[in-house]
Amino acid sequence: SAVTLDLQEGGVYTFDQSDSSNSGHPLRFSTTPNGTWGGGVEYTTGVTTTGVPGNAGAYTQITVAIGAPTLHYYCTNHSGMGGQANTP
Repeated sequence: SAVTLDLQEGGVYTFDQSDSSNSGHPLRFSTTPNGTWGGGVEYTTGVTTTGVPGNAGAYTQITVAIGAPTLHYYCTNHSGMGGQANTP
């Protein structure tokens, strides 16, 4: 089952995507469960992506905005791979 994350407002979180198991699974955020697969749009505020998942140096980083909404992480290539990221 999906892991629910607790991200603190003002915090900076880096999700290492360099492992080969990440190949073909770009991690992104949305305010909608399952992201674009759930009819939502990508949430980009404070989000930086570097490299290609599955390759050395690839990561997704988010600086959580003050007052950020509850977020959901998802894979842009596959439905049902994500979960919730609370921003208490």
